[in-house]
Amino acid sequence: MQRAISVHGWGGHPDEGWRPWLGKELEKNGITFISPLMPNTQLPQQGEWVSFLQKTVGRPDTKTYLIGHSLGVIGILRYLETLQKDEEIGGVVFVAGFTDDLGIPELTNFFQKPIDWQKIKTHVDKVVSLQSDNDPYGLAKYNEDFKKHLNAETFLLHDRKHFSGDDGITELPEALHALRDIMI
Repeated sequence: MQRAISVHGWGGHPDEGWRPWLGKELEKNGITFISPLMPNTQLPQQGEWVSFLQKTVGRPDTKTYLIGHSLGVIGILRYLETLQKDEEIGGVVFVAGFTDDLGIPELTNFFQKPIDWQKIKTHVDKVVSLQSDNDPYGLAKYNEDFKKHLNAETFLLHDRKHFSGDDGITELPEALHALRDIMI
């Protein structure tokens, strides 16, 4: 059975923004949707997040898909670095992802070592990145990192800010379409 696991960002919540809508849409199509509350969302720690994802995912397989928002993208990347040689997942969708600490002290622990792009590529083939042209953190440039390192299909969407509920984003059809495309 296919399953999609959503990883929210720093200070986020599983019931915030577009995640509840996405879950309902996926479940209509028989896809199990898991959207857990990540530990210590206000002061996130890489080790806790990766360990939590390992427990949440269990045994990864090609019917497992991950959707990350903001810091959730980095959590997913760090999780993928820990997979064993023979383990892989079906694909990932990144929403407002980034690849450095953005100068935010609370996030530096996720960037103590460089991202191991080569290792990540051995565990996932299908990657989609969605960015907004007016993200307040200026994240659109990170689409290039995902394309360069993971051969991601990238999309720059208009006026979605940081894709959060506070930005009025309660549905994200582009994420649903991206998931459907990589699940085929």
